[in-house]
Amino acid sequence: MGSFVLKRALHALGVLWATFTAAFLLLYVLPGDAALSKMNLGAGGSGFSAEALERMRAEMGLDRSVLVQYLRALAAALHGDFGVSVQTGQGALPMFAQAVPETLKLAALALVFALLLGTGLSLLTAYVRSQKLRHALQALPVIGVSMPSFWIGLVLLQIFSFKLRLLPGMGNEGLANLILPAFVLAIPTTALIAQILSRGLRSALGSAYVATAQGRGASRARLIFGHAFRNSVIPVVTALGMASGQLIAGSVVVETVFSRSGIGLLTVKAVLFQDTPIVLVAVLFAASVFVTVNLIVDILYPLIDPRIEIGVRRTAGAGGRS
Repeated sequence: MGSFVLKRALHALGVLWATFTAAFLLLYVLPGDAALSKMNLGAGGSGFSAEALERMRAEMGLDRSVLVQYLRALAAALHGDFGVSVQTGQGALPMFAQAVPETLKLAALALVFALLLGTGLSLLTAYVRSQKLRHALQALPVIGVSMPSFWIGLVLLQIFSFKLRLLPGMGNEGLANLILPAFVLAIPTTALIAQILSRGLRSALGSAYVATAQGRGASRARLIFGHAFRNSVIPVVTALGMASGQLIAGSVVVETVFSRSGIGLLTVKAVLFQDTPIVLVAVLFAASVFVTVNLIVDILYPLIDPRIEIGVRRTAGAGGRS
């Protein structure tokens, strides 16, 4: 297990380096000038000279070649220094860290919603006997994925916040402000869980061991919860690893719609102002969440199904004898 974790950690470092490099090069080729954005903010629209703009570009290191800029940025990032924000002049990493807790709260609640709704929908679909109702339930995840998150968010805002006044729609104050954005953020992950788990349950319910249990008089609830469900969970755990990055990426749209001060809204503003330090921190944070969650998922596999660990040991043993 120790060597496995070490290999995955090295792989994670490689992913983070590749992510940093790709993000830096993409920001470099995008149209715009960070120095120009900073000068516009500082001048307040009153104008500035070309000489002042060149001095600003030199201060920010933008007059160097792309290779020099990249190596300097990479070396600084390895020491935890991502530079200062173009918009505020504050340190990019501390500024980003202040926004992280709000997004993590939103993503955590969205994950809870997705697990409850996706699992519940899958179990209900497997339990009902009416074919028409089953087909209707199976269509819900497809409908949820096909609708844009920003549109769902605007509709829910209009209904539950503006018309019915049941839930607050904007801001970061209290748990009530989390419910609507977390529900919107959870919809794609809910659909993913429901589709994967429903497929696994259908496959498990058609297997020989379930038929044997059914022949012994086991109820349908017993067949689903006692036999089929556990053997259908592994693909869902894998999907949760992929969904972690989706939740962070989805926060960009959701936080913008619901005017929440988190990393999503911060990243949108950073892209608009060519605020490279903030964007690099945001991209690395999303990649770090993705690789960390996937490592945890890999470690959880043997705990959920011990046969996975046994299979790995047998494969390793066979390789050693050959």
